Formats: sequence, C-alpha cells, structure tokens
Amino acid sequence: MTTTEHQEGRVVLSLLPVVVMAVVTIVDLTAGPGVGFLPLVSLGPAFAGLIGTWRRTALIGVVALLLCVGLGAYDGLFDSRRGYTAMASVAGVTAAGVAAAVMRGRREAELASVRSIAEVAQRVLLRPVPRSAGPLQVAVSYTSAVAEARIGGDLYEVVASPYGVRVIVGDVQGKGLAAVETAALVLAAFREAAHDEPDLAALAARLERSVAREVHGDKFVTAVLAEVRIEEQAAVLLNCGHPTPMLVRRDGSVDFPQPPSYALPLGVGMLGGEPPRSYQVRFAPGEQLLLYTDGVTEARDADGTFFPLEERAGLLKEPEAEAALEALRMEVVRHASSPLHDDAAMLLLRYR
Repeated sequence: MTTTEHQEGRVVLSLLPVVVMAVVTIVDLTAGPGVGFLPLVSLGPAFAGLIGTWRRTALIGVVALLLCVGLGAYDGLFDSRRGYTAMASVAGVTAAGVAAAVMRGRREAELASVRSIAEVAQRVLLRPVPRSAGPLQVAVSYTSAVAEARIGGDLYEVVASPYGVRVIVGDVQGKGLAAVETAALVLAAFREAAHDEPDLAALAARLERSVAREVHGDKFVTAVLAEVRIEEQAAVLLNCGHPTPMLVRRDGSVDFPQPPSYALPLGVGMLGGEPPRSYQVRFAPGEQLLLYTDGVTEARDADGTFFPLEERAGLLKEPEAEAALEALRMEVVRHASSPLHDDAAMLLLRYR
C-alpha cells in the first residue's frame, strides 16, 4: 500500500463515525420507533476508537449520547426501558472505545520509539556508501521483504582500501533478527579485514573464520567480494556460493563472468569443498558492474516467471548511477506485482 492510499484510508475511517451516526439518525426518523435502530448510534464511538485519539472518541461518544437522548425523546422511548437501554449501550461502547484508544496510543508511542531505534540500527549496519571512489560512481538499493522494515538479512559495503576499492554483497540464510545479527557480524569483519588482507582469498578466509566462530547451527552467508583495480582497468571477483555479478559493457552487451570454481558459502567452509579462488575480469571506463542478491533474480510475477535481469540491463543507461539503479529496482517491484518474498539488495559500480 502506498503512502497516498494509506492516508486516504485514514481519512475514510476518520469520517466513518460521523457518517454512521448520520445514517442511523435519518433511518430512525424515517422508519419511526418501531424498527429499533436507535442503539446503532453506538457504532459512532465504536468506529472512532479504531483510529482516533481517546479525546476524539470521547467527543464522538458525547455526541452519540446526545443524539440518543434527542431521538429517544422524539420517538417517545423513555416511557419504557428502550430509551434507557439505548443510552446505556452508547455509554458502554464509548467507554470501551476510549479504553481501546488509550491502549492503542500507548502502543503507537512504543512503536515510534522502536522505529527510531531501528533507524539508528540501519545507519550503523547499512551505513551510506560513498557515492564515488576515484573514477567509480557507486549506488546501492535495498528492498526488504518485511513490511515497514528497512533492514534484513542482505548486506553490502564499499571500502577504499590500500589494495583498491573493495566491495561485498551478501545474503544471510534465514530471516528476522537472527539474520540481521549475522549480517552485522559479517559487515564488521569485512570493514576491518578489507584494510588488512592483501588479497581477496585471505579476506574471504578471515570472514569464514569470523562467521564459523560466532554463528552456530545451520546458518551460512553467501557472498561475492570484488576488488576494483583502477590502474589495471580490471576487477577481481571472489564468489562464495552467491549469484554471479552482471557486467554491462560499454556497447550495452551483458556478461556474467563465471568463477573458476564455486566455493561454499561463508560459515560452512569446514565441510570441505573447493577453497574460494579469485578471478580477474576486464573492467574499463564506460562499463558497469552490478552485484545483487537472489531476491532480485528470484522475484516472480503472477505466472511464476523469474525476473529477467539480463533483459532489463538497458535500464542502467540512465546518466546518474542512483537513478539507473532506482529504475531497475522499480522494475523488480513492478515485475513481482506484490511484496517481495525475499530481501533484494543491489550495488552498482559505474566506471566513469
């Protein structure tokens, strides 16, 4: 639901108590006392308690009570119990609505506090990457599969190290707070090791030790590491069970450079398998390198068709890197036509 749709829904709910009481009044005056619509005036404060403050709910309740008295006197219901029963119904529903509004207000205040903390956590975990690093333009995009969430199990980082611009994009197995905790662990290890380790294989080994030491059970992290060597006009890649990056050449052609061997994800290296090996690809001015998580390529439309990333590479022709990546992100969301089933992170390196 968009922000505009959400605001329109709130306006409708805010007007609903007044509309309901007006309709009940008209029907009661038209049909007469024999139909027994008067107790339905209590729907006004009932609906007010769904969205309004306790003060507004109490005000609607007072209006409903006065309306009940007026209609009851007009219909002559106070000659029997019916008028007093209707008043008791309105008063009881109003009290319940006020109590519900008070409790909801407290929960909303607590939620606002939690969200402010989450905003700080987002800035610490997925802090803004530099928009440029030498001749490189950098843009990132993150779409969480969890409604209202800003962070999840996907991770990315860009570090200007003594060995070149180093990048990581990864995906933690699982969801929820446990995945966020593991992502924070990997990012912290990468930010430190990227400045110390002379090559990507040593960097990956250090990340493997950090994950294996701290993460227990069946948790693992797929990741791709990249090191851009400006002077050599090349990029060195190392893949740990992650989707292959997409390289967009200057002429618009697309390439997915495959690793010489597929290594296991971080956290399960002790199970054996091929050790991670880096490989070098040409990365020259005018070209773009897109690193992404499987939430992008596995986004499905209503027919179950996966997102055709290679066919949508033309969206990256936008002059600005951020605008280009946003266009691609919007296309992924449009293709899914519903909330994504997995987090989707993308990091674009554009060689100006």
